[in-house]
Amino acid sequence: MPWTPLHSQLHQCLIDRQLLPTGAKILLAVSGGQDSLCLGQLLRDLQSRWQWQLAIAHCDHGWAQDIGIAERVAQVTARWMLPFHCETTANLPETEAAAREWRYQALLRIAQTTGSNYLVTAHTQTDRAETLLYNLVRGAGADGLCAMSWQRQLTPEISLIRPLLAVNRAQTGEFCQEYLLPVWEDAYNQNLKYARNRLRLEIMPKLAADFNPQVESHLARTAELLRADVEYLESVAREWYQQALDERGIKIDRLMLKSIALSLQRRVIRQFLTQALGKMPTFSQIENTILLINAPNRTRTSTFSHGLAAEVSGKWIVVS
Repeated sequence: MPWTPLHSQLHQCLIDRQLLPTGAKILLAVSGGQDSLCLGQLLRDLQSRWQWQLAIAHCDHGWAQDIGIAERVAQVTARWMLPFHCETTANLPETEAAAREWRYQALLRIAQTTGSNYLVTAHTQTDRAETLLYNLVRGAGADGLCAMSWQRQLTPEISLIRPLLAVNRAQTGEFCQEYLLPVWEDAYNQNLKYARNRLRLEIMPKLAADFNPQVESHLARTAELLRADVEYLESVAREWYQQALDERGIKIDRLMLKSIALSLQRRVIRQFLTQALGKMPTFSQIENTILLINAPNRTRTSTFSHGLAAEVSGKWIVVS
């Protein structure tokens, strides 16, 4: 088959962003849709140049309309002459959140079992634009608006990589047609009871028609710009956090936090509460704790989970 502009684009992207090093052991998640089949073909074609160890993983939700898709993905994988791994579940609620959470858990298990250091998904520029808009209407801050990043550490050994974030869904569709890839048309993607489907099928086309034909690429570019800002703010906040934390790591110096901007205060307090609570704090928990920076001694927040609360103790904020 011909070497296409998309091959060149991905090859250059991998070089520029250093996403998948030469000789990497890669597990690619393939749903059977056009994006993942497109990426599978691209990585298979590039494999000899990069000397990757490449394998395919598929997650079967066990839903009625998914019957037959695992077999089809297995057939394509056999054509690519790659190892195939499939995990199946039963009684999974038919919701976006439940499916996404289970898929990532299943893929992580497969990656750990196979010794893969890179878990690759086929999220595109289109997905990135939709995610920004979806999180915006839900009231997310900058972190949520740029949540779909090029790479993210899942465990100390395994990185999540999204190499198609500069490629849109129209491009992957054309590529699949050119390569005669057997795309599975997922009926769930047409079901308007799912918020993301309404966004994709109704809102995004309306925005493109009535406001900006390039809305998708512009939203994706906004996410990329926000990502750089967020990474910088997080690095600065981490430095302040380490300076303000006491030696035992159980309380934080509120007097030191008075001198920094609110945006950094929020990030430092979020890091502190994440460590203290053992999970990501809510926005209200962060805001209530920030009020303690200037509060009188012995002032407390309302109770967090497990009976914990933040309290002013002299110059310190303590969670106890």
